[in-house]
Amino acid sequence: MIYSLKNERLEVGFTSLGGALTSIKNEAGTEYLWQGDPEYWSGQAPVLFPICGSLRDNRAVTKDGKEIQMPRHGIVRREEFKLESEKENSICFSISENEEMMEKYPYPFTLTMEYRLEGDSIHVTYGVTNTGTEDMPFFIGGHPAFNCPLLPTENYEDYQVIFEVNEEKTAPTPDLKTGLVDMGHRKEIAFDGTVLPLTHSLFYEDGIIFDRLKSKKVTLCHNETGHGVELKMGSFSYLVIWSAANDGPFLALEPWTGLSTCSDENDVFEEKRNAAIVKPGEEKRLSYIITIL
Repeated sequence: MIYSLKNERLEVGFTSLGGALTSIKNEAGTEYLWQGDPEYWSGQAPVLFPICGSLRDNRAVTKDGKEIQMPRHGIVRREEFKLESEKENSICFSISENEEMMEKYPYPFTLTMEYRLEGDSIHVTYGVTNTGTEDMPFFIGGHPAFNCPLLPTENYEDYQVIFEVNEEKTAPTPDLKTGLVDMGHRKEIAFDGTVLPLTHSLFYEDGIIFDRLKSKKVTLCHNETGHGVELKMGSFSYLVIWSAANDGPFLALEPWTGLSTCSDENDVFEEKRNAAIVKPGEEKRLSYIITIL
């Protein structure tokens, strides 16, 4: 089912399939969200839970020896969410485990996706509730992709990503064959630490993982007009910047709480970097903000 919210500045679309964004238009009707052309990438803004990226051989174990088996980016992005509430400026979807999910991730849970419009901004909030009787480890992340360029008269190379503060100029190397992260080999990023000029070649070997991120705000914008999008990271630890290797006309800005299994990690789920633990009956909430410029 498709839903929409509208205020004086934005018209935003959503789908109950995956509880995800499908459209972000400004008052002039310019579409900011990538529309999922399968020639490049059929996704738009999937919800990543309870992993971001990949597990080694798509499997892990809990510290108690339970088996976890999941595809890349987890188990909810192709599932139907329930509409919980729809108000003038907000909408909320939810999903809980089913038998098939429990076979992959042996923890009962409820995940809510809340979206709220405020002026030029979309506030995105995840709520993760442990409905079981054991501590529940999880990771969560966003994967919103934006049209780049925004206008037909522009080029991809007219755009840049600006970081709030000076960032390290190296990143760990993604392993294209496994989807994992080689922490022992860091590659140079072609930027000055704050301004990353966009070229398609940046993504010919997968995305760029900012695993030592200091900025709480990043901006994708045209280098002359300044129009684009701003992402406020909230409490998310990692940022992945990605586009399709076949010169996809979009850029994804992805706030994650965790990464694919790294070369220096074992396969115990709770021992992965930055694993969040939610106690039985408790909820953890994380948010980020997309602002249209």
